[in-house]
Amino acid sequence: MESYVKLKDIPYHFGLNKGDSVWIASDVKQLLYTCIENGDDTDLNLLIDTVKDIVGEHGTILIPTFNWDFCKGKTFDIRKSPSQTGSIGKVALKRDDFKRTRHPIYSFAVWGEGAEELVSMDNRSSFGSNSPFSWCREHDTKNVFIDVECQHSYTFVHYVEEMIGVPYRYLKNFTAGYIDEDGNESVRSYCMHVRDLSADIFVTIYPYEEDFIKAGASIRYEVNDIPMKTISMGKTYDIIADDVRYHKSSKLCEYSLLPYSDAKDATR
Repeated sequence: MESYVKLKDIPYHFGLNKGDSVWIASDVKQLLYTCIENGDDTDLNLLIDTVKDIVGEHGTILIPTFNWDFCKGKTFDIRKSPSQTGSIGKVALKRDDFKRTRHPIYSFAVWGEGAEELVSMDNRSSFGSNSPFSWCREHDTKNVFIDVECQHSYTFVHYVEEMIGVPYRYLKNFTAGYIDEDGNESVRSYCMHVRDLSADIFVTIYPYEEDFIKAGASIRYEVNDIPMKTISMGKTYDIIADDVRYHKSSKLCEYSLLPYSDAKDATR
């Protein structure tokens, strides 16, 4: 490490500009350990506030607050159901300046110019054409990765799979209780493009990474010896779509198909 970068200053390395929309994916354990080792503040609100300052009033921030309990028949409460995707999402849900999008499985804590449009979406499919994933494509959202790999965190690929259509996933309905922002409870159904487990899928997203870099859609860097990257999501759509459409998703995954009648499914 050449020189320590304080937590509040780390977002200046993300490659963001005024008016950008940004999706933050993170595993902050090592980041916070490093803060402690250097006597720095560990309040993740500092990182969020700096991102707000950088993108400004015309920018938008999306932080995943995914929760898969709805798939198990458990009631989703948009006000109380916790994020199962990291500490930054949990912090964002406690802030008054962030709102939560409506989908009970793939929700986001959002702030900024695009927030009202995002929270007004009533997409039934997790990765549908009227979902936040489609919004991120249209706005070329910058997906920032803090100490996580695309292999496990570039959820945008599932949106591309649904838009193009693939033989190893299909739409499955899930029905459970739903409590909205006003405390009203109802029973609702939402769907997700789930894996066909009998297709024996092995995810291999990482081969795209060099293609993203060559296309100018991705940058890699380190801050405090922690690996990070920023990917411009809209610019990656055609790269992934061409692979899915013309090369049987050869870089996205490896799979073999059994007769569909023998299929079993997963919820992710």
